[in-house]
Amino acid sequence: MLRAESLRHAFGAARALDDVSFTLTAGRTLVVFGPNGAGKTTLLRVLAGLIKPQAGAVYLEGGRSAVGWIGHHAHLYGHLTVLENLQFWGALYGLRRVEAERRAVDVLTRLGLADRAGQVVRTLSRGQLQRAAIARALIHDPAVLLLDEPFTGLDLAAAAEFRHLLAELAGRGRVLVMATHNVEEGVELATDVAFQLAGRFVRLEPRGGRGAAAIAEDYRRTVTGV
Repeated sequence: MLRAESLRHAFGAARALDDVSFTLTAGRTLVVFGPNGAGKTTLLRVLAGLIKPQAGAVYLEGGRSAVGWIGHHAHLYGHLTVLENLQFWGALYGLRRVEAERRAVDVLTRLGLADRAGQVVRTLSRGQLQRAAIARALIHDPAVLLLDEPFTGLDLAAAAEFRHLLAELAGRGRVLVMATHNVEEGVELATDVAFQLAGRFVRLEPRGGRGAAAIAEDYRRTVTGV
């Protein structure tokens, strides 16, 4: 379970979070749509514990160690191999080496990156680096997964496999929060949808049976006011 209560945060006069509240129970996926500068990344960083909000609170079942984070940076060491990076992160989360390696092989296989396990990270392509970063976030099997524009750099096949993996995680009771400006990219995973503008959730509701086109039109009208 993940709960945010009245989150507020500003950078000078710019409000990144303006009284944001929501609750997600097991298996729910909240997709947050908003233009650049709406505060989506700040929201995820606050949920991950990387930024302390100026007001409000975040409640995570299992604590911060239950969180997986995929952001704009890979958080991988360029001079280590993909597998060495995953073993390192696994150790930080208390995994034994054998268990970390087993999980690493499993998630790299799911992401189509198993053949790169022994490759030094700094030699990876942009898409390969993104998949390695995804594997890093999943190595400890987090209960809550936070994703900031996670499909950036992925080709169509890798993106499709990643969506399938995310749907599988949600089906196993994981809580997901994804931020994106691309409605088509994220809507099929959503159980709940939020539109964020100038730090505020101007809409927050279950997706229901609405498809991508309907949500995209709602989003366009919300952003443009037309």
